[in-house]
Amino acid sequence: MSVLPDSMVGWIVIAVLLFWFVGAYNRLVRLRAAVLQAYATLDAALRKQLDFVQASITAALPDKDASSHSSAVAPLQAATNQLATLLGATRLHPLDPGGMAALATALQVLITAWQRQHPDAVTVFEADGTLSRPAPLLPAGAGAASGALESMAWPEPSAAAEIARGQFNLAVGQYNAAIVQFPALLVAWMVRLRPAAPLL
Repeated sequence: MSVLPDSMVGWIVIAVLLFWFVGAYNRLVRLRAAVLQAYATLDAALRKQLDFVQASITAALPDKDASSHSSAVAPLQAATNQLATLLGATRLHPLDPGGMAALATALQVLITAWQRQHPDAVTVFEADGTLSRPAPLLPAGAGAASGALESMAWPEPSAAAEIARGQFNLAVGQYNAAIVQFPALLVAWMVRLRPAAPLL
Protein backbone atom coordinates (compact mmCIF):
# COMPACT_ATOMS: atom_id res chain seq x y z
CA MET A 1 0.00 0.00 0.00
CA SER A 2 1.48 3.31 -1.10
CA VAL A 3 1.36 6.45 1.05
CA LEU A 4 1.41 8.63 -2.07
CA PRO A 5 -1.92 9.91 -3.35
CA ASP A 6 -3.44 8.23 -6.38
CA SER A 7 -5.47 11.18 -7.63
CA MET A 8 -4.57 14.56 -9.06
CA VAL A 9 -6.51 16.25 -6.22
CA GLY A 10 -4.25 14.59 -3.67
CA TRP A 11 -1.14 15.83 -5.45
CA ILE A 12 -2.57 19.35 -5.66
CA VAL A 13 -3.29 19.33 -1.91
CA ILE A 14 0.25 18.16 -1.18
CA ALA A 15 1.72 20.84 -3.47
CA VAL A 16 -0.38 23.58 -1.85
CA LEU A 17 0.64 22.45 1.64
CA LEU A 18 4.28 22.30 0.62
CA PHE A 19 4.23 25.78 -0.94
CA TRP A 20 2.40 27.15 2.10
CA PHE A 21 4.96 25.59 4.47
CA VAL A 22 7.91 26.98 2.49
CA GLY A 23 6.30 30.43 2.32
CA ALA A 24 5.50 30.51 6.03
CA TYR A 25 8.98 29.25 6.90
CA ASN A 26 10.64 31.89 4.70
CA ARG A 27 8.56 34.64 6.30
CA LEU A 28 9.53 33.52 9.83
CA VAL A 29 13.18 33.27 8.84
CA ARG A 30 13.08 36.79 7.35
CA LEU A 31 11.55 38.16 10.55
CA ARG A 32 14.15 36.33 12.63
CA ALA A 33 16.92 37.73 10.44
CA ALA A 34 15.47 41.23 10.92
CA VAL A 35 15.73 40.74 14.70
CA LEU A 36 19.35 39.63 14.38
CA GLN A 37 20.19 42.57 12.13
CA ALA A 38 18.49 45.00 14.52
CA TYR A 39 20.44 43.47 17.39
CA ALA A 40 23.73 44.03 15.53
CA THR A 41 22.88 47.73 15.27
CA LEU A 42 21.87 47.82 18.95
CA ASP A 43 25.07 46.04 19.93
CA ALA A 44 27.17 48.66 18.13
CA ALA A 45 25.23 51.50 19.80
CA LEU A 46 25.64 49.94 23.25
CA ARG A 47 29.37 49.49 22.67
CA LYS A 48 29.60 53.21 21.85
CA GLN A 49 27.84 53.96 25.14
CA LEU A 50 30.34 51.72 26.95
CA ASP A 51 33.27 53.43 25.24
CA PHE A 52 31.89 56.84 26.22
CA VAL A 53 31.47 55.80 29.88
CA GLN A 54 34.90 54.14 29.97
CA ALA A 55 36.51 57.30 28.55
CA SER A 56 34.82 59.38 31.26
CA ILE A 57 36.10 56.98 33.93
CA THR A 58 39.64 57.22 32.55
CA ALA A 59 39.42 61.02 32.46
CA ALA A 60 38.19 61.08 36.08
CA LEU A 61 41.23 59.19 37.33
CA PRO A 62 44.34 61.39 37.27
CA ASP A 63 47.63 59.51 37.25
CA LYS A 64 48.87 60.95 40.53
CA ASP A 65 45.84 60.45 42.71
CA ALA A 66 44.06 57.47 41.17
CA SER A 67 43.47 55.73 44.51
CA SER A 68 41.51 58.59 46.07
CA HIS A 69 39.19 58.93 43.06
CA SER A 70 38.84 55.21 42.44
CA SER A 71 36.22 54.74 45.16
CA ALA A 72 34.04 57.41 43.55
CA VAL A 73 34.03 55.75 40.14
CA ALA A 74 34.19 52.13 41.36
CA PRO A 75 30.42 51.49 41.03
CA LEU A 76 30.43 52.93 37.51
CA GLN A 77 33.48 50.87 36.56
CA ALA A 78 31.88 47.70 37.95
CA ALA A 79 28.65 48.40 36.06
CA THR A 80 30.65 49.01 32.87
CA ASN A 81 32.50 45.71 33.26
CA GLN A 82 29.29 43.83 33.96
CA LEU A 83 27.53 45.28 30.92
CA ALA A 84 30.53 44.56 28.68
CA THR A 85 30.56 40.94 29.84
CA LEU A 86 26.83 40.45 29.33
CA LEU A 87 26.94 42.24 25.98
CA GLY A 88 29.57 39.75 24.82
CA ALA A 89 27.47 36.82 26.01
CA THR A 90 24.24 38.17 24.49
CA ARG A 91 26.01 38.76 21.18
CA LEU A 92 26.33 34.98 20.84
CA HIS A 93 22.60 34.34 21.50
CA PRO A 94 20.62 37.55 20.94
CA LEU A 95 17.29 35.70 20.78
CA ASP A 96 17.66 34.16 24.25
CA PRO A 97 15.11 35.81 26.58
CA GLY A 98 17.19 35.06 29.69
CA GLY A 99 20.29 36.67 28.23
CA MET A 100 18.31 39.71 27.09
CA ALA A 101 16.76 40.10 30.56
CA ALA A 102 20.23 39.98 32.14
CA LEU A 103 21.48 42.53 29.61
CA ALA A 104 18.54 44.83 30.38
CA THR A 105 19.29 44.63 34.10
CA ALA A 106 22.99 45.36 33.55
CA LEU A 107 22.11 48.31 31.33
CA GLN A 108 19.80 49.75 34.00
CA VAL A 109 22.57 49.34 36.60
CA LEU A 110 25.01 51.19 34.34
CA ILE A 111 22.57 54.02 33.67
CA THR A 112 21.79 54.35 37.39
CA ALA A 113 25.51 54.42 38.25
CA TRP A 114 26.09 57.04 35.55
CA GLN A 115 23.24 59.20 36.85
CA ARG A 116 24.69 59.10 40.35
CA GLN A 117 28.14 60.03 39.11
CA HIS A 118 26.99 62.64 36.55
CA PRO A 119 23.46 63.81 37.44
CA ASP A 120 23.60 66.74 35.00
CA ALA A 121 24.97 64.77 32.04
CA VAL A 122 22.03 62.54 31.13
CA THR A 123 19.80 62.87 28.08
CA VAL A 124 16.58 61.08 27.18
CA PHE A 125 15.46 60.59 23.59
CA GLU A 126 12.24 59.33 22.05
CA ALA A 127 12.38 56.10 20.05
CA ASP A 128 12.51 58.10 16.80
CA GLY A 129 15.60 59.97 18.01
CA THR A 130 14.01 63.29 18.91
CA LEU A 131 15.18 64.86 22.14
CA SER A 132 12.69 64.04 24.86
CA ARG A 133 14.15 65.96 27.75
CA PRO A 134 17.22 66.28 29.90
CA ALA A 135 16.60 63.51 32.41
CA PRO A 136 17.10 65.54 35.63
CA LEU A 137 14.20 67.89 34.72
CA LEU A 138 11.64 65.13 35.36
CA PRO A 139 11.27 64.08 39.01
CA ALA A 140 11.43 60.40 39.80
CA GLY A 141 8.13 58.69 39.03
CA ALA A 142 6.57 61.78 37.42
CA GLY A 143 6.36 60.25 33.97
CA ALA A 144 4.88 56.90 34.95
CA ALA A 145 1.36 57.76 33.84
CA SER A 146 2.42 59.25 30.52
CA GLY A 147 4.70 56.36 29.57
CA ALA A 148 7.84 58.51 29.68
CA LEU A 149 9.64 55.81 31.64
CA GLU A 150 9.80 53.69 28.48
CA SER A 151 12.69 55.84 27.22
CA MET A 152 16.14 55.40 28.71
CA ALA A 153 18.49 58.12 29.90
CA TRP A 154 21.71 57.52 27.98
CA PRO A 155 25.17 58.62 29.11
CA GLU A 156 26.40 59.56 25.64
CA PRO A 157 24.36 62.51 24.30
CA SER A 158 23.38 60.67 21.13
CA ALA A 159 20.03 59.26 20.03
CA ALA A 160 21.64 56.26 18.31
CA ALA A 161 21.20 53.85 21.23
CA GLU A 162 17.55 54.74 21.79
CA ILE A 163 16.78 54.49 18.07
CA ALA A 164 18.53 51.11 17.87
CA ARG A 165 16.70 49.87 20.97
CA GLY A 166 13.35 50.97 19.50
CA GLN A 167 14.06 49.24 16.18
CA PHE A 168 15.19 46.06 17.93
CA ASN A 169 12.10 45.98 20.14
CA LEU A 170 9.88 46.56 17.09
CA ALA A 171 11.56 43.72 15.19
CA VAL A 172 11.18 41.43 18.20
CA GLY A 173 7.49 42.31 18.49
CA GLN A 174 6.86 41.51 14.82
CA TYR A 175 8.77 38.22 15.05
CA ASN A 176 7.00 37.16 18.26
CA ALA A 177 3.60 38.03 16.81
CA ALA A 178 4.31 35.97 13.69
CA ILE A 179 5.38 32.79 15.46
CA VAL A 180 2.20 32.61 17.56
CA GLN A 181 -0.24 33.15 14.68
CA PHE A 182 -2.11 30.11 13.49
CA PRO A 183 -1.17 28.27 11.29
CA ALA A 184 2.38 29.72 11.22
CA LEU A 185 2.85 28.57 14.81
CA LEU A 186 2.85 24.99 13.48
CA VAL A 187 5.83 25.84 11.29
CA ALA A 188 7.54 27.59 14.21
CA TRP A 189 6.94 24.54 16.39
CA MET A 190 8.26 22.16 13.72
CA VAL A 191 11.48 24.11 13.14
CA ARG A 192 11.82 25.05 16.83
CA LEU A 193 11.63 28.82 16.56
CA ARG A 194 11.27 30.34 20.02
CA PRO A 195 10.06 33.82 21.04
CA ALA A 196 12.68 36.51 21.53
CA ALA A 197 12.68 39.19 24.24
CA PRO A 198 12.85 42.96 23.77
CA LEU A 199 15.36 45.15 25.56
CA LEU A 200 13.27 46.96 28.15
